[in-house]
Amino acid sequence: MNRLTVEEMAARFLACEDVHILIHQAPDGDCIGAGYSLQAVLRQLGKRAQVLCCDPIPPRFGFLLPEGEEETFEPQTVIAVDVADEKLFGRLADTYGGRVDLCVDHHISNKGYAKALLLESDASAACEVLYKVYRAMGVTFTEPIVKCLYTGMATDTGCFKFSNASASTHRAVADLMDLCPDIRYDLINRAMFDVKSPGRLRAEMAMLSHMEYHLDGRLTLIWATIDVMHENDVDEKDMEGLANLPLAPEGVEVGVTMREREPGVFKVSMRAAGDVDVSAICQTFGGGGHVKAAGCLLEGTQDDLRDRVIAAVRSAL
Repeated sequence: MNRLTVEEMAARFLACEDVHILIHQAPDGDCIGAGYSLQAVLRQLGKRAQVLCCDPIPPRFGFLLPEGEEETFEPQTVIAVDVADEKLFGRLADTYGGRVDLCVDHHISNKGYAKALLLESDASAACEVLYKVYRAMGVTFTEPIVKCLYTGMATDTGCFKFSNASASTHRAVADLMDLCPDIRYDLINRAMFDVKSPGRLRAEMAMLSHMEYHLDGRLTLIWATIDVMHENDVDEKDMEGLANLPLAPEGVEVGVTMREREPGVFKVSMRAAGDVDVSAICQTFGGGGHVKAAGCLLEGTQDDLRDRVIAAVRSAL
């Protein structure tokens, strides 16, 4: 695996042809914004590019998607954006495992699976890294590209309130807003952070009413089980963005969301309000992420998983 600089990755993007762009399963604003901004940039350069994900893109991100039918072709270059591990390709891992040429990421837990990697673990989002690459490429920042990049940085920083929103992040966003002042950034923020479906609101109320407090209130735990989603008529696509809910109570240092993807299989999202490294905790379970935001996949009963998570967080605290 070859580590690249921003300028070297820019040169690779300018040289590549017929590109498949891979984003991770359960897609969020950063990987969607990264993937579709790169597609727009490459198409601006006259190249064929297609974004691939094993899961559907949530409808609320529909404004980032290009219009028209996607062109199908065999790739000469495979690029992954915002993907720390090949297993996060989901079912696409069977096709693209071991085939990724380039990767742009900001996860400190990146496994180095690509032939060449641009990794900036102190960046707020993959979209912040790509903003630098596009600047080095000299591309024209159109409204679709800017909307994608802004959305990626906004969502991965909790609307710029998380500690990963650095001065560089704010400078990048300010530059984008200067380049495209007519975009309604306030409406993007409302769509990303304020608007929720009735089913999502019912699910949040149910989960918050059953929030568990452990380790003298330093750890909170909420469950998004299949039964909770069915009882509240919640679609899977409405469940993104739950991970910050358990950090709301005063005094909490680690918040954990256990989201059941299939019977007995839970996607675990950990968030830290203090100095705990939740990436290190998740790595003990085969996952990873950022110091203050990480995740993993666990199998077992609720009682068993609760005990395992509490024990891991207790050790970290």
